[in-house]
Amino acid sequence: MRGTDMTNLEVQEKAEGARIRSNIYGFLSSMFREEITAERIRQINDPAIKEVLCEMGIQYDIFSQKDQNQLLEDLAVEYCRLFLGPDKHISPHEAIHHQRDDGDWGTHWGGSTVDVKKFIETTGLEYKQEYTGMPDHISAELDFMREAAGREAQAIEEKDWEGALYCQKMEKKFIYEHLIKWIPTFCDKIISQAEISFYGDLADVTKKFITLEFEEIDECISATEGQVN
Repeated sequence: MRGTDMTNLEVQEKAEGARIRSNIYGFLSSMFREEITAERIRQINDPAIKEVLCEMGIQYDIFSQKDQNQLLEDLAVEYCRLFLGPDKHISPHEAIHHQRDDGDWGTHWGGSTVDVKKFIETTGLEYKQEYTGMPDHISAELDFMREAAGREAQAIEEKDWEGALYCQKMEKKFIYEHLIKWIPTFCDKIISQAEISFYGDLADVTKKFITLEFEEIDECISATEGQVN
């Protein structure tokens, strides 16, 4: 039996929720993609952005310091130390951290890399033209979720419940098979090794957000199924 149709306000709120999730995925993706730039600092210092970050549990007081050039240099060094090397670092790739039952993990271009590439390509989504990294880089996986949640929001706005449900089930599969399998572990390593609070806080929020997504996706799907059945 079909559930009670949502009011226009409820539809709007549900779409807005998906849009916010998409924006959070996009923000987190951009933070892990490359070193912080002066433009990114200006964006984070915007009052509207600060409010969203505060709601996510992020309060970056370091961005208020006067010597922005020194801050950029410190953050660039920290990013390289944590994620790039050349010394021992925390590789931001799923294949390194996702402990698979078949043992094909711990090196780049492992089984998870191939699986992520196939998963994204079969959904009909494509990597950004300028992206040249590996498919299982955390920024690529989070950007995929940004796009999926954005399409979910659009489908909800159009009351295309089957389309919205497809997006949600696709998101659930990716969360269950990939994100939750390695991102919390990856974030714990960052938290333990970060020397500047920025990346430790970023990792903490990322872990909490992915865990929350894992815990709430079934409820979200159930609500949408009530509009389809």
